[in-house]
Amino acid sequence: MSVMPGVVAGTKRLVLFDIDGTLLSAGPAARTAFASALHDVYGTSGDVDGYAFEGRLDPVIVTDLMRAAGVAEETIAARRADALALYVDRLEAGLRERAPSLKPGVPALLDALEKIPGLVAALLTGNVERGARVKLLAAGLWHRFAFGVWGDDASCREALGPVVLARARPATGRAFAGSECVVVGDSRQDVACGLALGARVVAVSTGRTALPALQAAGAHAVLVDLSDTRQALEAILG
Repeated sequence: MSVMPGVVAGTKRLVLFDIDGTLLSAGPAARTAFASALHDVYGTSGDVDGYAFEGRLDPVIVTDLMRAAGVAEETIAARRADALALYVDRLEAGLRERAPSLKPGVPALLDALEKIPGLVAALLTGNVERGARVKLLAAGLWHRFAFGVWGDDASCREALGPVVLARARPATGRAFAGSECVVVGDSRQDVACGLALGARVVAVSTGRTALPALQAAGAHAVLVDLSDTRQALEAILG
């Protein structure tokens, strides 16, 4: 990704978007691809249908499902990269047949954010990088973000925050403090990650987590969705 144009002194914000449930929905293609990849690599897909994917890191999802299915720890670790690579291959094929659906208001909000001097939009997601790229290219959004932090950049979601701050300077030419960041997500894990970073947190109920749970998790602002651009901007800019 290239550095966003027009980033100059002014409103200094690094706005970090989650992908699934916040920007888009990949539909059944993602879960189907994950299940089939696990089955072909490990011989079982585990309880994919009963697992809560929201807010989880892709490598952790593999570990959780295979551990619960009784797969040996050393086997899980040795084959995890193969499983994730096969998953993304199949996800890409699935999204060629049915593109992701964008959540309400997303393109208009990204357009508005691009017009604000000093503001950078980036990604903070549990997807591995190639999975994120496949989803966002299929949705026409990949080019809208300056850089990303991915699900294999840390062992838990809260630990992704320091990676954001370390990656921001080489990616954008500017340094950001945690207090200059805004995390936009749809799960309790997104909220916890933002709070651990010291960021402002804006939560939307366009995923699988209801508004009261997002409020209880400590989000600074909670929105039904991003369809009201003015309201979303006010929530993000605080």
